[in-house]
Amino acid sequence: MNRLWLIFAQTVTVSLAVFFVVSTLKPEWLGEKPGIVRIREAATSGEPAKAVASYNDAARKVVPSVVHIYTTQAPRKQRHPLLDDPIFRHFFGDGLEDEQRSRSGLGSGVIVSDEGYVLTNYHVVEMADAMEVALNDGRKLRAKVVGADPETDLAVLRIVADKANGKAEDLRLTPITFGQIDNVRVGDVVLAIGNPFGVGQSVTMGIVSALGRSQLGINTFENFIQTDAAINPGNSGGALTDAAGNLIGINTAIYSRSGGSLGIGFAIPVSTARNVMEQIIQTGSVTRGWIGVEAQEITPELAENFGLPDTRGALIAGVVRGSPADGGGIRPGDVLLAVDGKPVNNPQGMLDLIAALKPGEAVPFKLRRDKAVVDAQVKIGKRPAATRSPRE
Repeated sequence: MNRLWLIFAQTVTVSLAVFFVVSTLKPEWLGEKPGIVRIREAATSGEPAKAVASYNDAARKVVPSVVHIYTTQAPRKQRHPLLDDPIFRHFFGDGLEDEQRSRSGLGSGVIVSDEGYVLTNYHVVEMADAMEVALNDGRKLRAKVVGADPETDLAVLRIVADKANGKAEDLRLTPITFGQIDNVRVGDVVLAIGNPFGVGQSVTMGIVSALGRSQLGINTFENFIQTDAAINPGNSGGALTDAAGNLIGINTAIYSRSGGSLGIGFAIPVSTARNVMEQIIQTGSVTRGWIGVEAQEITPELAENFGLPDTRGALIAGVVRGSPADGGGIRPGDVLLAVDGKPVNNPQGMLDLIAALKPGEAVPFKLRRDKAVVDAQVKIGKRPAATRSPRE
């Protein structure tokens, strides 16, 4: 009997050891995708949240996860433009300098992990020298930028844990629950939470007006959720949630002639936000594919002039010398029809498909050249880091 018990104990011990090693080194063998950061996530299946008489439960669930972000830009000395006037310099010399006043700004952010990570818009923090995050319970904590992606207007901050606050896990943060973008439909009720005009945390309600909005000239990569929930200056970086309080987007821009909400707001889908967030947390930056072409939309007039059967595809207007496209034989005047077997409908679609590719891999491209369809093999390069000018 003792021998059987010893065999059983040894078997259990060995099994637990094997499980620990596999789950640590090769979690994919267990059918699980290793996570970059611990987040809460809603169920992957099921019907979208139903409309109810009150959204108090959803609001109470989300409000502790949305923070106010206060930024400060330190004053900088600037050479006075009159110093370039030779007559002025003759009388006053070259020593006149003008010191800019310190600037402050505000926006919103979303706590995505109990480790202190906060997701927000890049334009909220792009000019900041110092940042302070105000939690819903009244606490104000310092934060620093982990990384940013100007091309999607997203940035990741991390609340600074110091001697006064203890470690990140001691901050008692309330991470938001990530929703599933596949469950979002036009007409679904949504809530927008943020700090509009600095008046304090506010919750507004609306519906999903449209999905997949692009070619708006807001970001390089656009796939916005459009909503009529009131979004105003200060809401940037805040949460757009479904009726159950699950995050489905990061509020980022509005269409307005007055500076206030006109019922047309845009949010970055949670799928894009999560992908960018995980890359930034893991590597500090976002890596995208690049081939070095300039493309333009095929209008009916261009299609007629080039003798094209339709307006689908992207017309290659220019190729960077020495780029992957140049090495792969792509020429100006070609029409890109497909990338890695996926059809290209327009230049934005081409950009998205190429950006999703892994640098270094060889990918087949299908082109129309002189009314003939040709194939090309292109080794994908790494998209150069982008910078963006400050917003006014």
